[in-house]
Amino acid sequence: MPRVRLSRDIRPVTDFRANAAAVIEQVQSTKRPVILTQHGRSAAVLLDVDAYEDLLDQLALLRDVQEAEEQVAAGRSASHGAVAKRLRAQLKA
Repeated sequence: MPRVRLSRDIRPVTDFRANAAAVIEQVQSTKRPVILTQHGRSAAVLLDVDAYEDLLDQLALLRDVQEAEEQVAAGRSASHGAVAKRLRAQLKA
């Protein structure tokens, strides 16, 4: 996902309300998120659907890695050789 350009990608929510179609088109064409502000503070982030899905995929992968690291730390792991041997035995059965 491209980096946010502070001069173009931060908008008040009132500007978004008045120009929603243009802001959505900007997000889709630039692939950059737009940060919406309310009362001078960040309130929401508008993302392109593909960028959002990519973030979800990355998050899922990171959670899988974290879970695997926890399993290894807890001693719930097996060597590649042991797993391969079990799989071969199951395939023969």
